[in-house]
Amino acid sequence: MNGTSNGRRSSVAEITTILAQLALGLLALPLLGVIFFGLARAEEARVLPPPALDERSSVSSETAVLAGGCFWGMQGVFEHVKGVTKVLAGYSGGDKSTAEYETVGSGGTGHAESVQITFDPRQISYGEILRIYFSVGHDPTQLNRQGPDEGTQYRSEIFFSSAMQENVAKSYVAQLGKGKRFSAPIATKMEPLHGFYPAEAYHQDYLTHHPESLYIQVNDLPKVEQLKRLYPQLYRASPVLVTASR
Repeated sequence: MNGTSNGRRSSVAEITTILAQLALGLLALPLLGVIFFGLARAEEARVLPPPALDERSSVSSETAVLAGGCFWGMQGVFEHVKGVTKVLAGYSGGDKSTAEYETVGSGGTGHAESVQITFDPRQISYGEILRIYFSVGHDPTQLNRQGPDEGTQYRSEIFFSSAMQENVAKSYVAQLGKGKRFSAPIATKMEPLHGFYPAEAYHQDYLTHHPESLYIQVNDLPKVEQLKRLYPQLYRASPVLVTASR
């Protein structure tokens, strides 16, 4: 795979080929499991300390825009977080004119598949959102690759919309780096938010609507389980869906 190909489609095709070979007896089941594990995640999810620098606001609603691989999984994770009121899958980092799935998939628009998380800061802080993002949302040591997806459109990036968000994010990255919480340096980029553009309707709530998808089962449902296991105090069983909030 390379940055100009749609990594998700390629990965599904590769998995389909593997399954076909398995049916013919060319591959053993244990090998298939190893391949799936390797595609799913490079770094293991782990409980991270809360940000030393964090703020809770008295307002009723704020938004955070984050990128970390396929937006299906990122949206699915944050829809299960207490205090989150809405999560949109979309595109950020490029122009509105090119914020379209097939075009973004070329890797040349500057966009990253992102999520816009609307949350109640009286219930969950921006720092706690980042804690989940770095812990179970994606692997922050990978810059332009997450699981089987490769390209700048799958990059790890925080799009901050205020000085507070910028300070909390930079402080937390420094804190995690100093504490050597990962086996490699955090590669997450940061830049001011210049625009977020919702993805096409068929991408919204994809994890909930397509739990039978092999891609979802291998790469994304485990993240929801990790959220439940590692942060039970922040997990809610019933997701807040885009379709329910329209």
